Amino acid sequence: MSTSPPPITLRLGGYQKPASIHNRAAGCFGEQLGSRLGDRLRFELVGNVLELGRGSADLPRMVASGELEACYISSVHFTGPVPEFGALELPFVVRDRPTVHQAFEGEYGALLEAGMHASTDMRLLGLWDNGFRHLSNRVRPIRTPADCQGLKIRTQLSALHGELFSALGFIPVPVDVKEYVEQAAGPRFDAQENPLTNTFNFSVHKLHRYMTLTGHLFGGTVFICNARAFDRWPAEVQQAVLESAREATLHQRALAAAEDDTILGRLDPAENEIIVPTVDERQAFIDAAGPVIARHRVGFDPKVLSWLAAG
Repeated sequence: MSTSPPPITLRLGGYQKPASIHNRAAGCFGEQLGSRLGDRLRFELVGNVLELGRGSADLPRMVASGELEACYISSVHFTGPVPEFGALELPFVVRDRPTVHQAFEGEYGALLEAGMHASTDMRLLGLWDNGFRHLSNRVRPIRTPADCQGLKIRTQLSALHGELFSALGFIPVPVDVKEYVEQAAGPRFDAQENPLTNTFNFSVHKLHRYMTLTGHLFGGTVFICNARAFDRWPAEVQQAVLESAREATLHQRALAAAEDDTILGRLDPAENEIIVPTVDERQAFIDAAGPVIARHRVGFDPKVLSWLAAG
């Protein structure tokens, strides 16, 4: 008597709370898989590895080792093997959400997918939107680079980001988000920069009164899976994964597009001061970052930058 093969397990890891746009999109991915494959596949969302004592930077390693089959993670972690991701790390380059979404859907996205396939052991399932990054701090309102002088700011693990925030007058302290969340209330950090969704979901808004909507960087997120695992799956499972990832990616971008207004609506004006720089004030940030932008943009094909700045 024949028996059905055991279900395929797909564990997807993240580093955020259930309400985050990323984990909601990850849940959508699991639901889509269930509708397509039923009990042929067992989906597990490990939504916040920080609660397991792991750092967000551990996620790609967990996927590579087989501890997880898939994860989402900031694209900054792949600027080495896929240099074109670095275009997203250039300050004040991404024009707006529609432009970057169009780039993800077009030649830029195809270039990133090919680069991941050629240079890593990951398969790119989707390019997600982590939002424009803004400043927050607990010391004083920031309206121009002069207000940044001497503040210790947590940054991502990116040398380019360190150059940027030094140019703005900050003292950059690059650490994984796990370390930052654990120490945010202590004396090590005065400020941080993140999309509003992260600032709110990591509860930083309870520590930082002042939020300045600089939009200095755009946060790209990669949704990836272990390429070896993907290649072992039957063709119909591969197809279901790709189709489900596509649905989850579209859902994630829609969530991201609405998230800033949602977060701003949930902040208490008595607790948080939202500072929207004027055109001249924002230009002062762009001018301060000018040498960093000029130094790094020469390393990119102008066509790549045009995809992000078109309009």
